[in-house]
Amino acid sequence: MINISEVLETNKMIEQENLDVRTITMGISLLDCADNDLQVTCNKIYDKITTLARNLVNTGEEISREFAIPIVNKRISITPISLVGGACCKIPGDYVQIAKTLDRAAKDVGVNFLGGYSAVVSKGMTRSDELLIRSIPKALACTERICSSVNVDSTKTGINMDAVKLMGEIIRETAEETKEQDSLGCAKLVVLCNAPDDNPFMAGAFHGVSEADAIINVGVSGPGVVKYALEQIPDANFEVLCETIKKTAFKITRVGQLVAQEASKRLGIPFGIIDLSLAPTPAVGDSVADILQCIGVDRAGAPGTTAALALLNDQVKKGGVMASSYVGGLSGAFIPVSEDQGMIDAVEAGALTIEKLEAMTCVCSVGLDMIAIPGDTSAATISGIIADESAIGMINQKTTAVRIIPVIGKQVGDTVEFGGLLGHAPVMPVNSFACDRFVNRGGRIPAPIHSFKN
Repeated sequence: MINISEVLETNKMIEQENLDVRTITMGISLLDCADNDLQVTCNKIYDKITTLARNLVNTGEEISREFAIPIVNKRISITPISLVGGACCKIPGDYVQIAKTLDRAAKDVGVNFLGGYSAVVSKGMTRSDELLIRSIPKALACTERICSSVNVDSTKTGINMDAVKLMGEIIRETAEETKEQDSLGCAKLVVLCNAPDDNPFMAGAFHGVSEADAIINVGVSGPGVVKYALEQIPDANFEVLCETIKKTAFKITRVGQLVAQEASKRLGIPFGIIDLSLAPTPAVGDSVADILQCIGVDRAGAPGTTAALALLNDQVKKGGVMASSYVGGLSGAFIPVSEDQGMIDAVEAGALTIEKLEAMTCVCSVGLDMIAIPGDTSAATISGIIADESAIGMINQKTTAVRIIPVIGKQVGDTVEFGGLLGHAPVMPVNSFACDRFVNRGGRIPAPIHSFKN
C-alpha cells in the first residue's frame, strides 16, 4: 500500500530532482510485412506501424497528465530491417526506400524516434545485411527520426572483424553525408556487442525476433534523484552509500512500473520490461558524472572513477530488480559525453579522455557514447575503437556500444552542438597511431573460452 509520504516523496523527485520516464517504446514485429515486391513491403510496414502505434503518443500524454509524471519520449522499435527487406531489396537504394517509409510512419504517429534500421551480424553477414549496412549513410541523411544499429559481435560468437571494418567506413560515410548538420547522422547510429532484444533506448533499440508481435517497454531515468539522495549522506561509509542507491533505484523503478502497466492496459499491448538506466540529459543536475563526484571523485576521470561507476551500476540494478519482475534492456548507468554536462565539464578540464571512458565502459551499462572526434579521423581508427569496445563486451559478457561522431570540419578543441537531448560536445582527441594492419586482416576473432557453457 502506498502512503501519503511516498506520494509526496515521488512528487518531490519529479518537481525538484529531474525524475522522468525517459521513454515509452512500442516494439513491433515486422516479420509478416516481408514480400518479394518492394512497394508491397513498404505499404505493409506503413500500415502495421500506423495501426498499432496510432494511439501511442496520445496515451503517453494522457498518462503523463493524469499521474503528473513527465514522459519525455514516445518511440517505436521494430524488427531488424535486414530481416524484413531480404526478399525485396536488391541494392542499397531499396533499403533507403524502406527507411523513408519508416520515417513517414514515425512522423504520422508522432513518435520522436524509430529504432531498428538494423542488422545483427555477430558471426557473419548475409547479402541482405550488407546491403542494409551500406545503405545506412544515405538512409540517415534523408530521414529525421530513424535510428540505426549494427550488432557486430557477441560472447557466444566472437567478433566479426569484417563487419567491424565495414562499420568504420560506414560511420565515416555517414559523417560526410550529414556534414552540413555537424555529422548528426552518426548520433543516430550505434555499433553494438551483445545487443539486447528489448532495449527501449535509442539509438540501439530494435524489436528482437524472440519478442511478441507487439510489446510495451518503458525506460526510466533519474540521475538527479540519485545525486540528491547521495548529497544527504556526504560522509557515509560504503554500506550506507550502497543501501541509499538501492533504495532510490527501487523508488524510481516503481514509477516506471506504474507507467508501463497503465500504458499496456490502455493500448491493449502486453507489457515487456522496465529499463532502469540512469540516462543523463544536458540539464544541470541531471548528470551521472555528478553522481560520481558525490561518491567522492573530484571529477569524472579521476582515479577511483571506474570503481565508483561499478558500485553505482551494480546498486542501481539491485534496487531495480526488487521493484519489478521484468527489469530488462540495459538497466544501469549511461556515460554519454554530449548528453551529460558533468562529463563535458570533465573533458574540458582535462580529467576525462577516451581511454578513461573505455575503461569505464567495462563496468557501466553501455559503452563509448556520443563522443565527438576530429572529422579527419580515419575509418581504420574508428574500426579499431569499435574492435576494442567489442572485445570488452565479448570478454565480460555484457552489452557494449560505440556511438562516435567524426565531425567533418572540426578539430580537437572545437565544440559541436547537436541540440535537444543530444546536447553538445567538445571534440576529443584520439590516439594518432595507426591500426590498419590489424583491422584489414579480415575474418572473425573467436569467442572466448568461457563462452562454451552447454
